[in-house]
This record gives sequence, structure tokens and C-alpha cells, in this order.
Amino acid sequence: MQQTMSRFRILPLSIFLCFVSLFFCTESFTHQNGVVPSFDPSYSSPLLVKKDQRTSVVATEFGNISAVQIGDGYHIQFITLEPNALLLPLLLHSDMVFFVHTGTGILNWIDEESERKLELRRGDVFRLRSGTVFYVHSNEKLRVYAIFNVGKCLNDPCLGAYSSVRDLLLGFDDRTLRSAFAVPEDILRKIRDATKPPLIVNALPRNRTQGLEEDKWQSRLVRLFVSVEDVTDHLAMKPIVDTNKKKSRTFNVFEEDPDFENNNGRSIVVDEKDLDALKGSRFGVFMVNLTKGSMIGPHWNPSACEISIVLEGEGMVRVVNQQSLSSCKNDRKSESFMVEEGDVFVVPKFHPMAQMSFENSSFVFMGFSTSAKTNHPQFLVGQSSVLKVLDRDVVAVSFNLSNETIKGLLKAQKESVIFECASCAEGELSKLMREIEERKRREEEEIERRRKEEEEARKREEAKRREEEEAKRREEEETERKKREEEEARKREEERKREEEEAKRREEERKKREEEAEQARKREEEREKEEEMAKKREEERQRKEREEVERKRREEQERKRREEEARKREEERKREEEMAKRREQERQRKEREEVERKIREEQERKREEEMAKRREQERQKKEREEMERKKREEEARKREEEMAKIREEERQRKEREDVERKRREEEAMRREEERKREEEAAKRAEEERRKKEEEEEKRRWPPQPKPPEEI
Repeated sequence: MQQTMSRFRILPLSIFLCFVSLFFCTESFTHQNGVVPSFDPSYSSPLLVKKDQRTSVVATEFGNISAVQIGDGYHIQFITLEPNALLLPLLLHSDMVFFVHTGTGILNWIDEESERKLELRRGDVFRLRSGTVFYVHSNEKLRVYAIFNVGKCLNDPCLGAYSSVRDLLLGFDDRTLRSAFAVPEDILRKIRDATKPPLIVNALPRNRTQGLEEDKWQSRLVRLFVSVEDVTDHLAMKPIVDTNKKKSRTFNVFEEDPDFENNNGRSIVVDEKDLDALKGSRFGVFMVNLTKGSMIGPHWNPSACEISIVLEGEGMVRVVNQQSLSSCKNDRKSESFMVEEGDVFVVPKFHPMAQMSFENSSFVFMGFSTSAKTNHPQFLVGQSSVLKVLDRDVVAVSFNLSNETIKGLLKAQKESVIFECASCAEGELSKLMREIEERKRREEEEIERRRKEEEEARKREEAKRREEEEAKRREEEETERKKREEEEARKREEERKREEEEAKRREEERKKREEEAEQARKREEEREKEEEMAKKREEERQRKEREEVERKRREEQERKRREEEARKREEERKREEEMAKRREQERQRKEREEVERKIREEQERKREEEMAKRREQERQKKEREEMERKKREEEARKREEEMAKIREEERQRKEREDVERKRREEEAMRREEERKREEEAAKRAEEERRKKEEEEEKRRWPPQPKPPEEI
């Protein structure tokens, strides 16, 4: 959009008829209501690049850069820097015009005079010239949209729009750099041996008391890529200058008054008259904000293409194709597509266009025009309609209408540039969906027709091939019969050998089972003997206790027994608590494993969805490689199944190991308890035996009577 609407260029009348027909077609949707229909994501337009179709250039945890190549070689990059991130120094190979979408930061660059610094804010527009060395430091999260001048340099994939200053420096050998700049060898060695950082890094604060000398020499090396007059200027180390000259001033679209504004929206344009830095540039900048249910009237740009980026909301864009200008009966007079936040769309010059917002949201987009000079867009409707410049009688004859009808048509719209257009975007989207469905239907019919033709040709070819093969088959039948007989004899021999091997294997297994049964029987007999001996010892102990222990001893024994039972209950309680704790830990571990497994499955599913999406895009772009792609997908699927099978086997193996480990621990605890009980029984038996001996000793040697005392 441009701020001057007063001058218009008159085109041939036949062209206007197609333009007005487009306008009437758009107006017919203003009476439609309802929800916005769902949009088919498979639909694509050569004038549109969706957000997910961008090419990734740089991606780090501190920021990323993605790129779009659209239209006639226009190159756009989307630069995102996280808070306190640093875009390392770059050398521009072409002019760069950029717009700050969000955030704040500091732009530093070097021109032929000095090093300059500029504070960037939301809405700023600026230009850096070809050959500039620059870097950017973000304060808040910074998002910058930049377009690069189309030139031969961008056609070289090895060159690109810019180069890293570090890579350029390291392209020279050490001797050249030492001779040219008189830098110490250890400084060059440090620079060359250092690990190459990514293009976007974290901007950690620097201690200016350390590394001052090294920074000084590195800064001198960087100045090699500035417009150099002589080596003395570089060694002189000119100080950094923060100037407020006109060439360092930005233009902020949010702080300046819009070029056009009404209740339906507003627009602003930045050209070389507004921003001195754009002089000599091939690009201007514009920004449009449409309120809900609004439209920029049908118009075209006679001197520049427009490359737009959606900043907020969703909208519909209709563009009249050039081929439709020569024939309004063309099936595709115009092209319509839906855009949303992050999408990029381009409209070539002389192509009429109209942008519309939906009823449920506003539609905000900015863009770059391929001319920094003032443009005069030509509008077909409204107060600034180009039709009002034509002779009314000629317009009436052209439409085969009366002068009064044409007069009413041209005076009906009181607004200009941006109009209220309720449900226009919804209607455009509904029509687009119908066009897509119709196009799909025609494509399916064409595919079906081709399939039938191919089927008929295949049948004719198969009939001919069958006739040829019949003769060959009869000749080969005898040979095939002999081969089958030999093959059957060989199979019978192999089957006989397999049966012998199977019988041998079954015999070995039978013997092994018998040996295992014999060993189990012996172990069972040994266990029964041990239980019998233990039972006899226990009966002997009880008999001796009943016969020899006195009442007081029995009471003492009963007290000890109660204490022992209390201790055992306490131990049993502790063991149960320990077992409960282990079971809880085991349950938590299994839950964690289950969560991790679900997370891995979800990640795997997302990766598979992403791969499927990329494969679908690849199919659209490279249909000739379809068979090879399917082969790679099948191999990937088999690998995924194999990996899933391996993970499942690993999980089952861990579960078996956990069960076996738990069983061994319980068995060890049981044996330990039995050992303690046997030791306790042996100890009590030993005490009983000792006390019995003492009693017998007392009975054999009764106490002697004391002699009478003398009086």
C-alpha cells in the first residue's frame, strides 16, 4: 500500500472489464454468514509459502534463522534471537532491508567512516548496504524479518546472502595475516585453533580487564573486510562512534502516523522519502492492519511487486492471474488462498489483488515492495476508483448498461482504499474450498481415465504376452516336470533327515527330563530326612522340658517365650514393612518405566508424523522419485519395528530378571530365618543340658550339715 492515491494510470478498457468482474464476484459473498470452513492444507499456490515450509539456516538454543525463496527469486530470512543472544559478525554480499517484528536489541555495523551502533525496537525499519560487516545483540526476544537484494551473488549456493567474518579470516594463511597486520603468532594460533561457534550464541558479559590485547588484534583483523583506504587506518584503531546522523536513523511504523486510516483499518508505507537509508535501495516497506470483516479494495501496483508476511490473525488473498487479462473466459481467472501468521505471499506488479479479514479476527501483515520510490496503487472501487477517470458514456457502453446504472454503481461506495466487507473472507474461503474439491474431482476423473486406458493397454499387452508365453510354456513343461521330480526327491530326503534329527532331539530331551526328575526326587528325599531329624530333636527337647523343668523355670521359660514372640512379631512387622517398601519402589519404578515408554512412543509417533509430512511434501515436489522413497520408507518402517521388538524383548527380560531377583532374595531371607531358629533351638538345648548336669551333680553331692555352735 502507498500513501498517495491521487494519480492513476489508465489501462485498456478490456482489462477493466475483467477487474470489475472480479470485484462483483467478491461482493457476492458479502451476504453469506456462518463459521469459517476448514482449509485443506494440501492446497498450494506458487504465490504462497506456508510457515512450516521455511528452510532452516541456523538453529541453536539461543536463536534460529529460517529462509524463504519466493516469486521471482526474492530471498527473505526470519531471524529470531532469544534474550541476551548475539548474532556473530557477518559480511553482507547484498543489500539488506529489515523490519523488527518484536523485541529490542542493539545493531552494530561498520561503514567506511567508523563503527556505528543503533538501538532496535519493535516496528523499526532499516537498511544495511552490501559489503557491511554487522552483528546484533538482543535485549528482549528479538524477531527480525529481512529481505536481500536479488543479484548474481545469491545464485551461487556456496556464497549466499552473507558470510561469517571468522570463516573469511581463516581463509588466509598465517603468514599472510602476520605480514599484513603485524599480529603476534600466538594470537593467530588461538583464533585458528578455537572451536568454531554457531552463528547465534549467548551474549555473556565480558570482563574488559582480561583479553584486552587479544580483542584489539581481533578487531583489527575484522577491519580487513571494511572499505580500506590504507593499513595505517586499521592500526590506528579508531574509536567507536555512536552517531545520530540521518543515515543512522530508523523509521518506526508504530510511532509515525499512518498514510491511510478509517474504521476498517489503516496502512503505512516506508519509502526513500521517509527513510534516508532506503535511497538507492530496491525495496520499500509497508504495513497493513485490517479490522474484523474488512477488505482492501481490488487494486494493483503498477511499478513494484509486493512480498508480504502475516504478522497476526488470518485472512484471504485473491490475485488475478496475468493470463486472465487476455481472456476473461479462462477457467482460473484469479487465484485465492488463505494465509495465517508466519505465512509469506507475493503479488507481482500489474496483478490485481484484494486482501480480506475474517469476522472473528483482525488481519495484520507487513511486506516489502520491490521499489523504494513512491508508488501509486490503482484502485477499482471506492472514492478513488480509476473507473471514475474514464468517460461515463464509454463505461456504460462497455457494460451494456445505462448511464444512470453506472452512476449509481460508482457513487454507491462512500469509502476508499479499505472497506467494510462482512463475511467476504468466509465467502472467499468457501469458494476456494469448492474450487479445490472440483479440482480434486477433475484430477481423480483424469486419473481414472488414464488408469482405464492403461488397463486396456495392459490387457492387450498381456494377451499378446500370454500367446507368446504359451508356446514357451509348452516347451518348458517337460523340463519343469523333471525339475519338480528332482526337487520332490530332494525334499523327501531332507524331510527324512529332519525327522531323524527331530527324533534324536526328542530322545535327548526325554533323557534330560528323566535326569532332572531323578535329581528332584533325591532332593525331596533329603529334605524329608532333614525334617524328620528336626522333628525328633524337637520332641526330645519338649519331653525333657516337661520332665525336668520346675514351675519357676516354666514360668521363666514362658516369659522368655512371650518376649521371643514379641521380638519375632516385631521382626515380622519390620520385614513386612520392608517388603511393602520394596513393592512400592518396584511399583514406582514400573510406573516410571511406563511413563518413559509412553513418552518414547509419543516422541516416536511425532517423529513418524513429521516424517510422513515431509514424505508427502517430497512426493509433491519430486514425483519421479516416488518408488525410491517408498523403498526408504519401508526400510525405515522395518527398522522401527525391529527397534520396537528389541525394546519389548528388553522390557520382558528386565521383568523376568526382577522376578528372579525378588525370588532369590526371599529364598535367602527364608534360609536365614531357619538358620537363626535352629541356632536358637540348639542354644536352648545346650542350656537345658547344662542345667540338667548341675541338678544331677547336686543330687549326687547333697549339702553337708553345719556343726553345732559352741555356747
